[in-house]
Amino acid sequence: MASRRALVLDASITLSWCFEDEVEAYADTVLEGLEVGEAIVPSVWPLEVGNALLVAERRGRLSEAESARFLALLEQLPIGVEHEPLGRVFGRVVELARRCSLSVYDASYLELAMRSGVPLATRDERLLQAAAECGVEVFPGEER
Repeated sequence: MASRRALVLDASITLSWCFEDEVEAYADTVLEGLEVGEAIVPSVWPLEVGNALLVAERRGRLSEAESARFLALLEQLPIGVEHEPLGRVFGRVVELARRCSLSVYDASYLELAMRSGVPLATRDERLLQAAAECGVEVFPGEER
């Protein structure tokens, strides 16, 4: 991630952009940050986002067309997917999940932020707590 300000984006922020009842100022600030910066995400992110949209469709919360529109919008954002080798997932990510009482999915966001040295953008309270414990900066770099 060259000269643009980077951040690790998690699915909780991404999905809040889709659902009107989850709109919040912090998520909007993250989205605005992508106007001048870029996001990196672990390889689990597209699966988490896609699954959440599919579940929302099945529950009548979104139409298939609304999901497709949202996914097309996401493709337009400066989001790069980091593909983790199995050794890292089975080693460092699982150990971080164990140590911080996180799911392996959430630990993958934290590990990516730690490894890349960029702030983490999340709404997940447990992940925020783990980031603080590990000394990981939270986007936008100030108290939320």
